[in-house]
Amino acid sequence: MARSRFLPDNFTLALLGTVALASLLPASGAAAQFLEGATLAAVALLFFLHGAKLSRDAIVAGLSHWRLHLMVVGSTFVLFPLLGWALRPVLLPLVTPQLYTGVLYLCVLPATVQSAIAFTAVARGNMPAAICSASASTLLGIVITPMLVGLLLPEAQAHGAAAQQGTLANIGRIMLQLLVPFVAGHLLRPWIGGFVQRRAAVLKYVDQGSILLVVYTAFSAAVVQGLWRQLPLPALLGLVVVCAVLLALALGLTTWTARRMGFSTEDEITLVFCGSKKSLASGVPMAKVLFASHAVGAIVLPLMVFHQMQLMVCAVLAQRYARRSVQPNDATENVAVSA
Repeated sequence: MARSRFLPDNFTLALLGTVALASLLPASGAAAQFLEGATLAAVALLFFLHGAKLSRDAIVAGLSHWRLHLMVVGSTFVLFPLLGWALRPVLLPLVTPQLYTGVLYLCVLPATVQSAIAFTAVARGNMPAAICSASASTLLGIVITPMLVGLLLPEAQAHGAAAQQGTLANIGRIMLQLLVPFVAGHLLRPWIGGFVQRRAAVLKYVDQGSILLVVYTAFSAAVVQGLWRQLPLPALLGLVVVCAVLLALALGLTTWTARRMGFSTEDEITLVFCGSKKSLASGVPMAKVLFASHAVGAIVLPLMVFHQMQLMVCAVLAQRYARRSVQPNDATENVAVSA
């Protein structure tokens, strides 16, 4: 008997189960370190397989799609800060002033890399462009985020030496996690490309498995740090509303922009998933550099809530995109994901 279209699919159910598991049994200590390593390995495998699958022409097309990359960067570093600043009269009454500072900090952060690209893959979007846009956003954020913090949040104090050390560490981490496995897979394409193409369905499980790992590890870290204990219920509910408003506006405006500019569905997917996300992995270390230590907890709490929300909502959106009909002129390089 066919499942009703109003019921969630298996992946969404798995995602909800993962969040529940992380809330009840969050990973900590050695287990958390092990899962972080497993997540890195899964993401590296994801990029390795996509590097082997994507043709040279597809990579060049991704690099040369300057309009799409400009829109992703504009959404991340212009649209979000403008929304956070312009909506202050609406958002501030819902949260405390300190939490609103955290909301502004959330708005100036770079895009997340792993989940944005994984969701793009699940949705059969423009993977080469997603890799370029998300990686560029993170690298640009190393410079742009402290500048925007100084402009919008003058109480933050950046420290040159620490910032420089963070810059080098972030660049090295991105190179190791994303570009190195991707380039390695692409260089081996002449030998393994056919094998990967014939087993494209395997990529679906790698994509979805990496998302579940990211969700569990990120949500575990948030729970261990006191996600459910740090705020009274009214303030927490207000924060959820604020994050929901920002995410809905970002998703709606990126979708509208993509269609207004005549982007293909694959490019729309890339803009939606790369232009609406904020990085927890980059945001927490940056907060420790930019803010006084006693303020970091409240500053990063909006980011933790937004991060979990974007994963949940974008997982559903990715599945909806993936269920669209495959047209004859669809790019053969996109991941085939069954409904």
